[in-house]
Amino acid sequence: MRRLGPSALAIAGVVAIGLPFLLKPFGVYLISMWAVLTIAAIGLNLTLGYAGQVSMAQGAFVGIGAYTVALLTAAGWPFFVAFILGGALCFVIGWLLGYPALRVQHHYLAFVTLAFNTLVFLVLRNEEWLTRGSYGIAGTDRPSLFGFSTDNARAFYFVCLAILVLLSAATWWMMRSPWGRAFVALRENPIRALSLGLDTRRYTLMAFALGSTLGGLAGGLYAPLVQFIEPGSFSLNMSFNLLLMVIVGGSGRFFGPFVGALIAVLLPEWMRIAEGYYLIVYAMLVMVLMVFCPTGVLGLFEKAFRPKKAPPPAPATLKAEVTR
Repeated sequence: MRRLGPSALAIAGVVAIGLPFLLKPFGVYLISMWAVLTIAAIGLNLTLGYAGQVSMAQGAFVGIGAYTVALLTAAGWPFFVAFILGGALCFVIGWLLGYPALRVQHHYLAFVTLAFNTLVFLVLRNEEWLTRGSYGIAGTDRPSLFGFSTDNARAFYFVCLAILVLLSAATWWMMRSPWGRAFVALRENPIRALSLGLDTRRYTLMAFALGSTLGGLAGGLYAPLVQFIEPGSFSLNMSFNLLLMVIVGGSGRFFGPFVGALIAVLLPEWMRIAEGYYLIVYAMLVMVLMVFCPTGVLGLFEKAFRPKKAPPPAPATLKAEVTR
């Protein structure tokens, strides 16, 4: 399950390309949201699942990327220039945020990143001269590609899907490079990794920076997708939701964010038939899943389809005693 075969990837590609032609505009919006949030969840999975650094600030980086794109495009900057600058800004901030990870670990680090998320939220809400505060920013333009507008919901979905594929391929390559192996070593045993000559300081900072960059790039697509952003969209709820995606899908598994984001985006919509109780039903389903499958949905599939090992052969002395 960790490595999907070419046929499974081909089927997933055909579904991703053909699905928007079968859906209404709101359905296309939902799968576009899935693509955007999957990018942010991949970044958090890189920081948490692979490098083992607990971050509760991914929602803040989505907000930084979204506001960067919204403000720069409103000032006349081309979309993709603003998109890249939003990711670069998050890279720098993520690198700086990684410094507390050099001194504190686990739940202490979670509190530090929670405080950073709250700080970003307060800046977005109170600095009206820059962010327009609670009034928000509306009407972020969608990009044009080779003279073709992507204002249509289906066209912008394919932009989000293409960027998701590119960033996923880059992450796949990186996780199979020496960097990826260093991140895993950092997660499993940082003291042993240091004793083997691994520069744990640099790789800790890099894990935060790259994960934050993916969050910022997701925010750069989030702003033109929803076309109205305000501080409340990037509060702690966004960070908790992204953390839920990583854990439910399968932390430390490459395709975990894809599955987790799909569940987190679609399941609440399906549960709306329960009217005012849909959030309670949704929360209960997630709790049941975590109780019976703490390794996530992909962990459940791995356990179900893992070939059973044959029992070890009995020792010769035991066989002799049995035959007597």
